[in-house]
Amino acid sequence: MRTKELDLRTGDREGVFDITEECRAFTAEAGGDGLLNVFVPHATAGVAVMELGAGSDDDLLAALADLLPADDRWRHRHGSPGHGRSHVMPAMIAPYATLPVLDGRPALGTWQSVAVVDLNVDNPRRTVRLSFLTGGADGAGW
Repeated sequence: MRTKELDLRTGDREGVFDITEECRAFTAEAGGDGLLNVFVPHATAGVAVMELGAGSDDDLLAALADLLPADDRWRHRHGSPGHGRSHVMPAMIAPYATLPVLDGRPALGTWQSVAVVDLNVDNPRRTVRLSFLTGGADGAGW
């Protein structure tokens, strides 16, 4: 298994951050067939496989704002208003995704990308852990 950590700057805004190219570069370097696991070791971020651009990013953030309003209803209270919702979000958008990799390329659909979803404006940096599991050159490791 190969692992690499990315340092992602999310800044002070909610957002959907495309990491598809970083995933492609990592699997291309490793080569072969296997599974790519993308994991954010944070209690307030998630990983989504979805179409990005064309308004989808904003649609996701709007849907999350409707489902998880940034107001004072949350019992978990510290940081910015509505911070507690950031701790609930990973139950909806998991902090991980596992993708098949064929010949060194994530086997994504035509419009699919890999993104980190972050509602926590109090944490401007995120770690993303990429792990590539292969069966070895002869496939015997599976």
